[in-house]
Amino acid sequence: MDVFRSRADPPVAARSPADDLLASAASGTPAVSVWRPSGVMAFGRRDARDDGFGRAAGIAESRGFEPIEREVGGRAVAYPGETLAFSHAVPTADASASITDRYERATEAVIGALSGLGADVVAGEPDASFCPGEHSIRVAEGGKLAGLAQRVRADAALVSGCVVVTSTDADAIAAVTEPVYDALSVRFDPASVGSVAAAGGPADPEVVGRAVEDAFVDGR
Repeated sequence: MDVFRSRADPPVAARSPADDLLASAASGTPAVSVWRPSGVMAFGRRDARDDGFGRAAGIAESRGFEPIEREVGGRAVAYPGETLAFSHAVPTADASASITDRYERATEAVIGALSGLGADVVAGEPDASFCPGEHSIRVAEGGKLAGLAQRVRADAALVSGCVVVTSTDADAIAAVTEPVYDALSVRFDPASVGSVAAAGGPADPEVVGRAVEDAFVDGR
């Protein structure tokens, strides 16, 4: 397993290491990276095609979030500074592993990592959450704190996602996502945003990030 770590301290680069991870997986070696984008809002391809995208991007920028477009699907996700991004790339030579299998394994890895830190989390998401999708993780009886998306090529697949660590970031995400999603005509409830801290886990991005990284390395 290759582990790609940012050289920044703390890691603040917005650039996704997707190309490096996919290149590693395409050569036969799974790879993982967990990093901390800072002050960006990552829009999905569906967002970029929406008639309201220009307005949404302008709102994000006016509130201090640089609008960028990410390689995988899903809706816009804000990264105030303590929210983690992660990507796990694997070869697709094993035809027995399906898209669903990869989602399930990634969900189990993240839940296992957070549970091991004392966070009470489960698969699923509340209504009208950010980056709505079937593959999400929430505080048990609480808000969404992680979501996953996937990109598949002929030689490799990339499962990516985010993990909201602190309650401060959860509040910041709710505040900027509400007007951005309104511009994109996407339903959103600000109260639906959770965090690892709200689930009883640590409010430390470094600790959470290393646990998520280790979970993917151990699971390979």
